[in-house]
Amino acid sequence: MSTPAVSPGVTLHGPDEAGVLTPEALDLVALLERELGARRAELLDARAAREERLLAGELPAFLEETREIREGDWRVAPVPADLQDRRVEITGPAGDRKMVINAFNSGAKMYMADFEDANSPTWENVVGGQQNLTDAIERTISVETPNKRYELRDEVAVLLVRPRGWHLVEQHVEIDGEPVSASLFDFGVYLHRNAERLLERGTGPYFYLPKLESHHEARLWNDAFLIAQEHLGLPVGTIKATVLVETILAAFEMDEILYELREHSAGLNAGRWDYIFSAIKKFRERPDFVLPDRAQVTMTVPFMRSYTELLVRTCHRRGAHAIGGMAAFIPSRRDPEVNEIALARVREDKVRESGDGFDGTWVAHPDLVPVATECFDSVLGDRPNQLERLREDVSVEAADLLDLAATPGEVTGEGLRANVSVGIRYIAAWLSGVGAAAIDNLMEDAATAEISRSQVWQWIRHGRCSREDVERVIAEVAAGLPDEPVYGEARALFERLALAGEFTEFLTLPAYDRLLALEQA
Repeated sequence: MSTPAVSPGVTLHGPDEAGVLTPEALDLVALLERELGARRAELLDARAAREERLLAGELPAFLEETREIREGDWRVAPVPADLQDRRVEITGPAGDRKMVINAFNSGAKMYMADFEDANSPTWENVVGGQQNLTDAIERTISVETPNKRYELRDEVAVLLVRPRGWHLVEQHVEIDGEPVSASLFDFGVYLHRNAERLLERGTGPYFYLPKLESHHEARLWNDAFLIAQEHLGLPVGTIKATVLVETILAAFEMDEILYELREHSAGLNAGRWDYIFSAIKKFRERPDFVLPDRAQVTMTVPFMRSYTELLVRTCHRRGAHAIGGMAAFIPSRRDPEVNEIALARVREDKVRESGDGFDGTWVAHPDLVPVATECFDSVLGDRPNQLERLREDVSVEAADLLDLAATPGEVTGEGLRANVSVGIRYIAAWLSGVGAAAIDNLMEDAATAEISRSQVWQWIRHGRCSREDVERVIAEVAAGLPDEPVYGEARALFERLALAGEFTEFLTLPAYDRLLALEQA
């Protein structure tokens, strides 16, 4: 459906009976799009040009033109009191009302409400997610089920919000006849609806920024913050943002990214799953960079270890928080043995992160909050963070960040089957409106599905498995799935992405087209 322009030059192609998208909020979105849309397009073109150079054999390096920034003596602005202690952060989709409540009540210090990889961008989830967050800030959110009423406790986590990445658009909203940037839409609507509410409650508009590939993309976000703050009459620096370092190119520009956002920076996060996907994608044509089964690419393999240690050193040198990666395990109430093994791995991961100097970490399930908290409590004690640990013992060169060849392990039939199974089942969930899907006791999101399909593509490319092997495994996996149309859609999309001659940059791009078609149907 289409509705008349609700703000000059703005047209909605979806319902908004609750009036979530006020004319004033859409005015801010339109301002941001008109001011920054052309630069966003230029940066996406620059991404594509850089990728072509990488595919031709170029390797990333620390930038000579920004050496002064890396060697300079500067620090980011201090963060507000409620962002000082971030020892455990829980994540989840903004569009699932019950999950929002459970995340706020989880006992974690922070809750990252997601419009990106953990949120399937149906119009209902996008608009409903905005309503959920406003209701939570107002403390009016609740869910009634036959067995239980869900509502907020007195003490809840501090809210951070992750808008969608620069590469995505929101097709339900047009500005001057063109689809709006999903990043600017998610950010602008949330900020306009809630900035005043948040500040009145002693907190503020805090964000996570996904999938940046350069400090130029961070500068674009910083300019969005400046424009929005001026428009709303907010002091510069009211907005705070943590950048997910989840592309291998961003790892070479961590200082520069912090510098661009220094008035608005709340630190960096080690976005491990997207980072692995990025490494596969950017170096997919290099046979010496082929990674083994996903399960074998742990945080202790050389190139991942270098990236995380450099992140802590960089952040603490600049007075910024360093947040660790996701623990995606979902505890089972029916299998204590599975729980025992998985929780031991979670504990090992969080002990390593806290010992390395991270100030906090991510979990995907409320039942993991206690173990993660215990690991960080044992290091932090009563301190809110460990910014004083400068990690001057760390020295990471470009070659260390690129040492994918040193990753131990191999490509196995079991790994191929796991990738196919997770990929198809996750895509089916995503097309059904579920962006955070419980699969084999793990909380899978778009990033892990990206690893699944890109690894299969890369393995075929370099002869680690054959096209016939993949087709056979796809057929076998599909035979064990429910006989429902969405699984057929998911299989077809996975097959197309994994077996195509040309690599598709993000699976969510063609998947979004299918999502819209299913929504219209």
